[in-house]
Amino acid sequence: MAAQHAAPKIIRRKEVEARTGLSRSSIYAKLRRNKKRPGDFDPTFPRPVSIGSKAVGWVDSEVSSWIEARIKTARKEGGAP
Repeated sequence: MAAQHAAPKIIRRKEVEARTGLSRSSIYAKLRRNKKRPGDFDPTFPRPVSIGSKAVGWVDSEVSSWIEARIKTARKEGGAP
């Protein structure tokens, strides 16, 4: 039997905020380089995709992968239990 692949799901910013625990400004800070605050930029953070002329969303699986990677990194560094 062939493996079933789920269709990609696009989630909106509010859900990204809820899933990651990040604020709106923190999400956008992770997406752009800023000379005044270079530590905010995160090249591993999922990039949004355009879903309309003035709307963006994030690929659900990419957000999940980013969260899982953050957890693994925290565990390796002896972060929170």
